[in-house]
Amino acid sequence: MTSVFDREDILFQVVVNHEEQYSIWPDYKAVPQGWRTVGKSGMKKECLAYIEEVWTDMRPLSLRQKMAEQAAVTH
Repeated sequence: MTSVFDREDILFQVVVNHEEQYSIWPDYKAVPQGWRTVGKSGMKKECLAYIEEVWTDMRPLSLRQKMAEQAAVTH
């Protein structure tokens, strides 16, 4: 059986979690707890291209915040 994530013929939506980590989710399924939609949907390739464009820092939000706090203390 093929995973829905391997299919190219269904609509997906872009989702993001509280750590600002992005993923795709099938449009016909309820968004999992802890994730929210960002308003972008389309074919898998389109959604992945959008994520590549907007998710420029792969570090989780909590790590980025901690590093910013440490940098502020040392300056």
